[in-house]
Amino acid sequence: MFQLEMAKFINFKSNIKHLPKRIILIRHGQSSANLDRNVYANTPDHKIPLTPHGIDQAREAGRKLLDLANNISDHGNPPNCSSNAYFYVSPYERAKSTLREIIRAFPRHRVVGVREECRLREKDYGCFQHKSESVDPMAGWDKIEEDCEKYGRFFYRFPNGESGADVYNSVSSFVETLWRDIDMKRLYNDPSSVELNVVIVSHEETILIFLMRWFHWSTEQFESLKGPKNCEIRVLELGSSGEYSLAVQHDDETMKEWGLSDEMIEDQNQRAIAKPREYVSNEKNPRYLNSFFDSIDTDDGSHQQDADQNN
Repeated sequence: MFQLEMAKFINFKSNIKHLPKRIILIRHGQSSANLDRNVYANTPDHKIPLTPHGIDQAREAGRKLLDLANNISDHGNPPNCSSNAYFYVSPYERAKSTLREIIRAFPRHRVVGVREECRLREKDYGCFQHKSESVDPMAGWDKIEEDCEKYGRFFYRFPNGESGADVYNSVSSFVETLWRDIDMKRLYNDPSSVELNVVIVSHEETILIFLMRWFHWSTEQFESLKGPKNCEIRVLELGSSGEYSLAVQHDDETMKEWGLSDEMIEDQNQRAIAKPREYVSNEKNPRYLNSFFDSIDTDDGSHQQDADQNN
C-alpha cells in the first residue's frame, strides 16, 4: 500500500515538474485615458500612452515581480535552481510600455521570452469610435455605463464594440495556446533547473475574464468581481494539490476585497493546501452543484427539497 502511494506521488511530481511555478497577471500602468476619458475621442484605444506616473508604477511593478521571482521554492529543486520569466503582452501601447519598464528590473538572462498576444487586448468599447463635430462623443457614456450595469457586465455588448462574452472567447483561445506552450515546453530553456514565472501584461476586464476562465467561475460569480488597479499584481501559484491558486500569495481578506465570495475563497484555499489528488474542483463541489437544482434525488432515491435550501 505504501509503495502504491509513493508511486502515485512520484507520478504526480513528474507531471507538475514542467509546470510554471506561477502565472502572474498584471494590469498596465496608469494611462492618459485613466486620467481623462475624453482622450478616447481623439486617440485610438490601442495607441493611448502611459502617463509619467504610469511609467513609475510599471518600474515599481518590475521590482516587485523580480522579488517574487527570486522567492524560489525548495521542493525538490537542485541547489543551482534559478527562477526565470516568460512574458505575454497585449499589443496595446500602454501594455507594451508597461512591459518595457517592468523588464528594466530583470537581468537579461532571466527573461527567457516575450510574445505579443492579440487575444490579451482590451475589450473593444467601440462607442467612442464615431466622432462628430456637433456631438460630444463622450456625452452618452454615462447612459451606456448605466445600461451595462443593469444588463450585466458579462453579456452587455457596447455599441459597435464587444461584450464580456466576446472577450471570454478570445481569452479561452489564448488559455488553450498557453497550455499547449506549457505541454510542449516551449517556455523553458532548461526545465530541469529552472522555475518559471509566466507573466501576462494585459487590461482590467481581460484579466478578470482570464481568472473566470481559468477557475471556471460562473457568470454570476464574475459579476461580483472587482478589477485590478493600475499595475496591480495577481498571482496564481501552484499549491500542494498541483492546482494553481490565488491563496498561496494572497490572503482571504485581499480576495474578499477583489469580490470573491466565501465559496470562491474556500476553493482557492483548497487548491493551495489540499493533498495531491484530493482536491475537489469548484464545479464538482456539492454546494456549487446544489445551486443548479431546486430539488435533487439522493443516493437512496428519496427527494431532497430545494437542495436543503442550498445548505
